[in-house]
Amino acid sequence: MSSEELKKTPLNDVHRASGGKMVDFGGWDMPVQYGAGVIEEHMATRTRAGLFDVSHMGEIWVEGPDAIPFVNRLTTNNVTKLNDGQAHYSCLTNEKGGVVDDLLVYRFGPEKLLLVVNAGTTEKDWKWIASHARRAEHYPSFIEAETGTFTLRNDSSKYCQIAIQGPKATEILQRLTDTDLSSIKYYWFTTGQVDGVDGIISRTGYTGEDGFEFYAPAGKAEQLWNKMLETGKEEGIIPCGLAARNTLRLEAGMSLYGHELSDDITPLEAGLGWITKLDKGDFTGREALLAQKEAGVTRKIAGFEMTEPGIARDEYDVYVNGEKCGIVTSGSPAPFLKTRIGYAMLPVEFANPGQEIKIDIRGKHIAAKVVPTPFYKREK
Repeated sequence: MSSEELKKTPLNDVHRASGGKMVDFGGWDMPVQYGAGVIEEHMATRTRAGLFDVSHMGEIWVEGPDAIPFVNRLTTNNVTKLNDGQAHYSCLTNEKGGVVDDLLVYRFGPEKLLLVVNAGTTEKDWKWIASHARRAEHYPSFIEAETGTFTLRNDSSKYCQIAIQGPKATEILQRLTDTDLSSIKYYWFTTGQVDGVDGIISRTGYTGEDGFEFYAPAGKAEQLWNKMLETGKEEGIIPCGLAARNTLRLEAGMSLYGHELSDDITPLEAGLGWITKLDKGDFTGREALLAQKEAGVTRKIAGFEMTEPGIARDEYDVYVNGEKCGIVTSGSPAPFLKTRIGYAMLPVEFANPGQEIKIDIRGKHIAAKVVPTPFYKREK
């Protein structure tokens, strides 16, 4: 797909002017890194602050008297337990228990939820969500749906989303808002202004660091991006691309859709039993997940660390005792930890910490061992 055919975030011109190396990411023209390079971007986020354009993510509103019951029947976590101003991590699951997508659910009120879904699956997710509502066949594709008891609205194109992450993130962002950021707990949010722009200030992120994600009108993206970089200059904030976002989330033990999660991988196999509330009542895929839990999973995602020189990459084969038994779902260097790590789908008997495995790296079987995750956990 040519760059002209790719979708673009409101910050596309800024990325190009700033020397961003642009790549096709799920149909989006996105910066994989900037001039500082992946390691420096990673380390800046771990030790100072990094700025990420995540405007490609999808935003779907669900509003009306049955908004909460509807979303609760589509997702694995218990939406009824959310308070106003609180968000949680969850999954959309299919009838087999596989993951359609992972997402964040924000509760604005008893009749108003915001679903934030992955960029590459936004249209797929919209079709999935709409197909489970009444009169789905009457919905205009990808835009709006109304059932009488709730409405669905895909507002993805209307928002920019900028993530400021790292130990200095709160200090930098606080200079740009009258909102008391210290009063916002992890996975809570509020509405407020940043640099005079109205939006949603959410204490969430995908790096393993403290920080915020700010949702605002798409037309304000350049103003906000430039102001955050300018305000955090003394603290050493730098723009960061997709590569650093990936190494950061992997160190922090966070799943990536299409890797640790897919239509054929269940939350129980992915180690997400903590967001799979089988006792909350019926939801799509619950029966399959109940059966899987009762029988016991036969495979699961496990973290590993290389014990010989070599970097495991996605889709490399995994061996135990000379027999192929699994596949790497994500693998990369871990810049902050100064090692090489990854996730693999393994039979449960080989997924325990301490298990020695071999990974086929360009025809050579290189040693690694299964280790506990997350690999990295920030000091509170």
